Amino acid sequence: MNKQKTSLPVRFRNWFAGRGWTVRPHQLAVLGAVIAGDNALLIAPTGGGKTLAGFLPSLIALADAPQPRLHTLYISPLKALATDIARNLETPIAEMALPIRVETRTGDTPANRRARQRSDPPHILLTTPESLALLLYQPEAAEYFADLAMIVLDEIHALAGTKRGDQLALCLARLHALAPRALRIGLSATVAHPGAMLDWLSPDGHGGATQLVLGEAGAPPEIGMLIAPGRMPWSGHMGLMAAEAILQQIRAARMTIVFVNTRAQAELMFEALWRHNEETLPIALHHGSLDVNQRRKVEAAMAAGRLRAVVATSSLDLGIDWAAVDQVIQVAAPKGVSRLMQRLGRANHRLDEASRALLVPANRFEVLECAAAIEGVAALDLDGDPPREGALDVLAQHVLGRACAGPFHPDNLFAEIRTAAPYAALSRRDFDDVVRYVEDGGYALSVYERYRKLFRDSEGMVHVRNARIVRLFRMNIGTIVEAPVLKVRMGGGRGGGITLGEIEEYFVAMLTPGDTFLFAGRRLRFVGIRETSVIVTDGGSGEPKIPTYVGGRMPLSTNLADRVRAMLHSPAQWVHFPEPVREWLDLQAVRSSLPGPDDLLVETFPRGGRWYLVAYCFEGRQAHQALGMLITRRLERFGGQPLGFVATDYVLGVWCAREPGDIARLFEQDMLGDDLEAWMDESTMLKRSFRNVAVIAGLIERTHPGGERSRRQVSINTDLIYDVLRKHDPTHILLRATRADAAHGLVDLARIAGMLARVQGRITHRRLRRVSPLAVPVLLEIGREQVRGGEAEDALLAEAEALLAEAGVTPCVHLA
Repeated sequence: MNKQKTSLPVRFRNWFAGRGWTVRPHQLAVLGAVIAGDNALLIAPTGGGKTLAGFLPSLIALADAPQPRLHTLYISPLKALATDIARNLETPIAEMALPIRVETRTGDTPANRRARQRSDPPHILLTTPESLALLLYQPEAAEYFADLAMIVLDEIHALAGTKRGDQLALCLARLHALAPRALRIGLSATVAHPGAMLDWLSPDGHGGATQLVLGEAGAPPEIGMLIAPGRMPWSGHMGLMAAEAILQQIRAARMTIVFVNTRAQAELMFEALWRHNEETLPIALHHGSLDVNQRRKVEAAMAAGRLRAVVATSSLDLGIDWAAVDQVIQVAAPKGVSRLMQRLGRANHRLDEASRALLVPANRFEVLECAAAIEGVAALDLDGDPPREGALDVLAQHVLGRACAGPFHPDNLFAEIRTAAPYAALSRRDFDDVVRYVEDGGYALSVYERYRKLFRDSEGMVHVRNARIVRLFRMNIGTIVEAPVLKVRMGGGRGGGITLGEIEEYFVAMLTPGDTFLFAGRRLRFVGIRETSVIVTDGGSGEPKIPTYVGGRMPLSTNLADRVRAMLHSPAQWVHFPEPVREWLDLQAVRSSLPGPDDLLVETFPRGGRWYLVAYCFEGRQAHQALGMLITRRLERFGGQPLGFVATDYVLGVWCAREPGDIARLFEQDMLGDDLEAWMDESTMLKRSFRNVAVIAGLIERTHPGGERSRRQVSINTDLIYDVLRKHDPTHILLRATRADAAHGLVDLARIAGMLARVQGRITHRRLRRVSPLAVPVLLEIGREQVRGGEAEDALLAEAEALLAEAGVTPCVHLA
């Protein structure tokens, strides 16, 4: 950190004093780093003036010596955040009469303004990664960015480690080549791996010339747990039973953000609150599927203080400054400490005042998770994985973009790309394979003219082939591919058969032909996928699989899972739990065992003519879903006759026709060898993952002149190409990228591998005569999927009471 004494110019000191503010040490430290010619990563709590710290060097530099060209580039993951920052910057600029022009450039910016910005750029341009990429891939980019002096990267934690972050890292590497004197300032309140983030931010990809600046701690947050009176659900639920209690908390505050984890939950909670809102308090809804104009109306009403509450998803997670918010309510467990702290920061937004928050667990396991999250916040134990290696499909998009901006030599481009931290370890072989793919599609596709996009001249320079390729590239830039849904058709494809509805592709990717699943109140047998339809027939043998949904895939963080396991193993910590939860855990300790911090508790017991296996893994729904697929394959080979499984964030439950044996062998690490390979090859997972990779890498255009391609066209083309590549070019760069994506995004392979390694020799198997208290929630999840019809709730309540009686728990009124 820079030790030299740094002070503000007189004009800025007077402005701070006029507002009754004192410049904070971390704001001066960032300014000092810039004066010393260094980059800076500022990690400071929400409300500590991070944004102002990021812009102070630019405002001071431009105050007395404005330049006619672009000076500062601000990059945000959210268009709304860029708009909010522009509004906030106007205050110091106007009050100090600074000759500085600030503008935004996002996908919502009108075409005429974008055109004017290219010829007459503002001093400070606020944009997003996608809009920056479009500017950089223009032939005039070198001239446009020639005088760039500062780059401010906001909410940096939300980008690093994602494909959008990979795209941004490549763009930053290009900016450094065009404007090598431009300095970078990264801003975040929640960075779990500062060293890795310094690497990501630095111009050399290894943390060089980059200072870490830590802001002073703010007032500790005040976090409580809200348990709805008279009810403590065993499993499932979305916290809707607490709507009336939540509304009482809203009445007692000026303004509240009610955070939920999915868009469906947001809609349901908003409806539930209004059912109790007899005095018609102004309560609004905000999530990513709403029309942009509707979201802006809600944001404007929040800023003006006209609302008492907003029900929101992660669409309001990031650092928009809502000064009137004095309370945050998180409904359902937050799934991570960092995510909870980010949401806490939306309340009060002032460093010297405690943020007030309430957590509303939706069931008994979530009580444990909420308690662990509160403990993690108090310990400032941030979670999250370090940024992974850069994705090769994003690199392919960047290579074509570089050619659209002008010819390049592969040696020079390789050296430039390796300065981006996600690609610092990129091998020359992978780079050359990516360039070859962009050039002509690779070995198996090179015979087709449409895949030939680049050519090399006699000096080895790489050029784009024609203007049509440039036009198509600019229409399809970006790394966000919406998760699609597929139509479920009975007995037909290509428009034939009866359409039952739509189901998320993520669930279908887990199926193999012959599998049975439940949909629209029917038991269906999966035949296969034809274009954009799931072809099914009625019936099927065995128990149906349990559908999974993208909305339920918010991962439980590793740190939080560790805390939950440790808490279960420490009865002294149960004193803060509600009495029903304490009794539940006490009974579990008597009738079976409690999961330990480092072991794996597996219970097996008979019930209703079946055998059940329940494994308390605590690795998150996504990892458990993949683990369930692998475990059932092994059970088939071992003669266990599995019938189905269900995965929650905490537990994996499998039911079989025969008693599962040799539990230790079932969880051996070799399942990640042949079992994994066979499952991935047989399922549609890789084919579905390939579609996203192919779209990002430019193999298939989402949009073409004349309109957007239909999902049917995209799926037909990518499925055919996938089959061709697997047969004729199995090491193709896009197939390698596909497998890496599937291992990380769909299977959560690292999480499963870590758990299996941790529990080897530490598996505790309890062979029980009946269901254990801790297993009741997962068996109710099975019942919830299987019970259908008008008497579903009564049937589920009866199932709950029967289970509780078997487990030795005294049933009471609100148990289901």
